[in-house]
Amino acid sequence: MNNPKELRYYKSHEWVKLEGDTALIGITDHAQNELGDLVFINLPNVGDVVAKDDAFADVESVKAVSDILSPISGTVAEVNEALGDAPELINQDAYAAWIVRLSDLGDMDDLMSAEEYEEFLKKEA
Repeated sequence: MNNPKELRYYKSHEWVKLEGDTALIGITDHAQNELGDLVFINLPNVGDVVAKDDAFADVESVKAVSDILSPISGTVAEVNEALGDAPELINQDAYAAWIVRLSDLGDMDDLMSAEEYEEFLKKEA
């Protein structure tokens, strides 16, 4: 499983890339692998305020529809519109296919390092 060291991870299988005062958020390689082929994504709107552990988007795969939970709180500053037309980009490279960029960040205490996330996955298996 590929878990880039520069990212932070959350228990519900989202990744966070901190960039100054904003953060990119996507789902992990583990999550996209568990979901299977993605066929649709319901994206939030710019300006939406999200709280940690709240669903901010959902993805539909050939298996099921799954909520994407926010690993931190913040305001949606940007949405990866390319995913609306091609949700399979997440399957192709989960770490390049970010879903949202958040600003006004908060509640980041529970993020894990790549090593901690890998240990978490072992316990969850």
